[in-house]
Amino acid sequence: MSKKVAVLKGGRSLERNISLKSGARVEKALEELGHTVESIDVDVRMVRRLKEMKPDAAFIAMHGKSGEDGTVQELLEILGIPYTGSNVLPSLRCMDKVLSKHIFVADGIPTPDFYAFSRDAFQELGAVDTLPIITGELDLPIVVKPAGQGSALGVRFAHSVEEMPAALISAFSFDDKVLLEKYVKGRELAVSIIGREPRALPIVEAIPKTEFFDFESRYTMGKADYVVPAEIPEDVAARAVEISLKAFNALNCSGFGRVDLILDDAGGLWCLEINTIPGFTETSLMPMAAQAAGLSFNDMVEEILLCALES
Repeated sequence: MSKKVAVLKGGRSLERNISLKSGARVEKALEELGHTVESIDVDVRMVRRLKEMKPDAAFIAMHGKSGEDGTVQELLEILGIPYTGSNVLPSLRCMDKVLSKHIFVADGIPTPDFYAFSRDAFQELGAVDTLPIITGELDLPIVVKPAGQGSALGVRFAHSVEEMPAALISAFSFDDKVLLEKYVKGRELAVSIIGREPRALPIVEAIPKTEFFDFESRYTMGKADYVVPAEIPEDVAARAVEISLKAFNALNCSGFGRVDLILDDAGGLWCLEINTIPGFTETSLMPMAAQAAGLSFNDMVEEILLCALES
């Protein structure tokens, strides 16, 4: 049945351009599926436009802040408009890498050891003096990440104690809270999840041509290779799916999402994070996984929309 769907894209996050590409592909798919599409490049007029449109649902194709962190979800809740993906609380939890990792630990989900600091801890409480302890506990190199950014934005590797300040300054330029995570060398796996009864799609392995799967590798053609289904033993694949579904459920996610893991050289699996609105671009991992499962891009978009309408 045809629906009027508002596609929310763009916004002002650092992932704006990726979101515009995701949104454009989603709009095309929805139109081909017979729905009436209202495109919104999100700005201060969003609520007014939604009130005028009165859509049957909103398809959120926003990445990063305001899109994945519960902000737009909260507004859609107030307006009474069904929307795709996880609701407010899971979005908040998943966008904050530190909070989500604490939940992983509490639920027995394997995740690399970590510490975290706010900007105030460094500026007012002397947290810089803990760095020698942290480097001793986590070993080097240490992965330094902004707590609330996606697409590997602001991620730096500190290979020595001397490199830590620069890595922290870089991360703090993206967020007020920083995650310092033990580096686990291994293979980058992505488990995409979809459906009212969450199920995993075939696992994608991303093989970057740089030090790690950074922003450029993710969104530039030819900067990474992809294998789907990932060429890993069946028992490892089963464990990856089990861990991913457990993480997805632990954070109360719904509709769709993507869990990122590392498979280390000893066969251990480590959950890094959950993306509640993974990309829909030509190089995005979830559409690759859907295709490997026999779902066309349009099929995937339709199922995500139905999850919103039937929730």
